[in-house]
Amino acid sequence: MKKQVYVIGHRNPDTDSIASAIAYAEFKQKQGVANVAAAMAGQPNPQTRYILERLGIEPPVYLADVNPKVRDVLNRRPVTARPEVALRDALGLFHRHGIRILPVVDAEGTPVGMVSLLRLSEKHLVAGTDRRRGVDTSLGSLAACLDGIFLAGGPADEVEHLHLFIGAMLEESFSSRIEGYDPATLLIMTGDRRSIHQAAIERGVRLLVVTGGLPIADELVARAREKGVVVLSTPHDTATAAWLARLASPLSLFMEPGFERIGVAEPLEHLRLKLLHSQEPAVIAVEEDGTIAGVATKSSLLAPVPYALILVDHNELTQAVPGAETVEILEVIDHHKLGNPPTNQPITFMAAPVGSTCTVVASLYREAGIEPGERTAALLLAGILTDTVILKSPTSTVRDREMIAWLEERSGLDHLAFGKEIFSACGGFASHGTPEQALRSDFKQFTAGGMQFGVGQVEVVGFDEFFELKDALRDCLRRVKAADRLDLAGLMVTDIYTETTLFLAEGKNEIAHVMGYPQVEPHLYELKGVMSRKKQMVPHLLGVLGKVQA
Repeated sequence: MKKQVYVIGHRNPDTDSIASAIAYAEFKQKQGVANVAAAMAGQPNPQTRYILERLGIEPPVYLADVNPKVRDVLNRRPVTARPEVALRDALGLFHRHGIRILPVVDAEGTPVGMVSLLRLSEKHLVAGTDRRRGVDTSLGSLAACLDGIFLAGGPADEVEHLHLFIGAMLEESFSSRIEGYDPATLLIMTGDRRSIHQAAIERGVRLLVVTGGLPIADELVARAREKGVVVLSTPHDTATAAWLARLASPLSLFMEPGFERIGVAEPLEHLRLKLLHSQEPAVIAVEEDGTIAGVATKSSLLAPVPYALILVDHNELTQAVPGAETVEILEVIDHHKLGNPPTNQPITFMAAPVGSTCTVVASLYREAGIEPGERTAALLLAGILTDTVILKSPTSTVRDREMIAWLEERSGLDHLAFGKEIFSACGGFASHGTPEQALRSDFKQFTAGGMQFGVGQVEVVGFDEFFELKDALRDCLRRVKAADRLDLAGLMVTDIYTETTLFLAEGKNEIAHVMGYPQVEPHLYELKGVMSRKKQMVPHLLGVLGKVQA
């Protein structure tokens, strides 16, 4: 099985995250790698939406989480049987398909019970006087199992409880054996013994089975019709016929109506708990409409998850799509500090000190001699321009400038005009809808000495809009801090023209004494020359929080 590989950026993705995912997935495809696709761990922000629409590029598939689901380990071609199926045919299914569990379904495919081969053998083979004698079946099913032909009477679908007797003795002995039984419940099986035929018919038994394809007198058949006795001829010998008669019982008599079930969209962990903590050997998985999807056993838990990840623009699990720690990570392409999880196998890990992950991806194109399409080149260009704030950010490097020049040639765009267009169209808070959406649109979390903090960033042209929303934004920070259990939540409001950031912080009031930047008012700091969260703000906060803890 070839795994589906998703190239995916961080939660609350920015343009660099989504652009690098799309471009790197295309790069892998051009290299001949099958089953690779771009994905995103959150909805694109207004800036990214504008760029994708401007370039005519569809957003990647949205993955809310990648926690393995029941459907990921399920064989979706289950062997099933209807309740009326004869035990003989059900055993054939067990044998032909090498299964131990057989779900029983109704006409719509909805599971109504489950039959375990182990429990079936225990129930069917248990010795006992009544068990040896009793046969629960319908005349139609019995005739089918015996390959029989009705000589008198005909098939019926109603299940009856019959007492089986073999007529292999003198008539006197036979009559004494069946004495005390209701003739309407007797199933007499014999060969070409006329005396037994006659005695059974005159007594008015429910069914007379003549074995071995042997004859029965015409006048006795006529008498059977008069008495309402069903006569069935089978080509099988008596021993075989007696064995097959027991296998004519419908599966409904052996199924367990109480069984464990689980939805295909439920987490794999739920299946693990059901299998480990119940006495059932299997769990029936159902689709959303209740029909059967498959059968899950403990061996299903060992099945490989059918997808894997390539992480771009991040390497920390706290920023990754939920569930990333449960699936295989094949590669990491990034430009941030290291905080990556361990892996079981060696992987490709590229973390370059440049201004944008798109710079790294564009470099891979150039180094491999693969030409990006015009739209892909424009998308990579947009990723670099937005992450470096049109090269004004201190994260900008010579390599970023080189790749911008290389991408300009392939996209046909002037980087300065394109960058100004993007920021003019998408800057500020208004494009985000609400203050909380603006805060959350590019919010990343970090760890410092056991402390958790998060920082969002919004680029603006002038601070007037921010001051109008300041109180609402501080309320949002309080909610985010509580919801995400953070020690500190902050928002960088960066003016791309004055190259100044206003930092609004909630939590850890002590930072005012060690912040190192002017405090404009309570909870608000002015950071001239600070534009980069990655290279300037986060390293500075790590030092500040370290001093607070000391």
